[in-house]
Amino acid sequence: MTSRSLSLVLLLVLALVGSSSLYVIQETELGVKLRFGRLIETDIQPGLHYKIPFVDQVRKFDGRVLTLDADPASFFTIEKKRLIVDAFSKWRIIDVDVYYRATGGNQAVAQERLASRVNDGLRNQFGARTLHEVVSGERDQLMKHLADKLNLTLGQSLGVEVVDVRVKGIDLPPEVSEQVYRRMKAEREKEARILRSEGRESAEKIRADADRQKTILLANAYRIAEETRGQGDATATSTYAAAYTKNPEFYAFIRSLSAYRKSFANKGDVLLVDPKSDFFRYLNSQKGE
Repeated sequence: MTSRSLSLVLLLVLALVGSSSLYVIQETELGVKLRFGRLIETDIQPGLHYKIPFVDQVRKFDGRVLTLDADPASFFTIEKKRLIVDAFSKWRIIDVDVYYRATGGNQAVAQERLASRVNDGLRNQFGARTLHEVVSGERDQLMKHLADKLNLTLGQSLGVEVVDVRVKGIDLPPEVSEQVYRRMKAEREKEARILRSEGRESAEKIRADADRQKTILLANAYRIAEETRGQGDATATSTYAAAYTKNPEFYAFIRSLSAYRKSFANKGDVLLVDPKSDFFRYLNSQKGE
């Protein structure tokens, strides 16, 4: 083997050893160093670090806030009412030494243990409150109290901190939901019947008031019409009287002509009258005598 080849091999070995000796911890990561499987360094700060190749091992964990979205669980209130609660938690690692020793660095194990603790806490909190309290504005206070209580032990046992616990939904069991739905439907139908009855009553009142106003309007209109008609008849009578007083004979003549016109309007009519009667007064004599 030539010296050049030997130098190349040596460089490759040095590069391999160098790459195996250096490692980087990011700002969003937490890390521990193991030597032959034994924990020798924890809480490694972010940056470039050195390790013994093939002897030391570095384990990295996510140092950001993580989400635990557990499956919906069944809890009972203090009134013994069963609820289906869907909640999620926000958590993060605060002591990587305790976290690694408790879980072996397995995030699934950490989430399983955390989910168990959260469910136990929710069960205790719901069991000490009524249905109204857990679904009303007190729910935020309940979640904060639960997070504070969990953090009293989780830091020492798992090396994690619960940042927040939130409830996504609170539902009744299917069999109870159907009963509640039927009861709500019956209540709404009862309310609808009451509203319809009140509507019909209001409609009758409005209709009766409209009929009353119609009757009053018609009566007033009839009164005004009769008054107007009476005034017209009075005016006509006074006019006729004034005309009659000016020339009674001419007025009598006009009345006779009107009577003749009406009597002989139809050619088929037959009228039997004494020729000497006053009816033919102006026909028998030019002067009407």
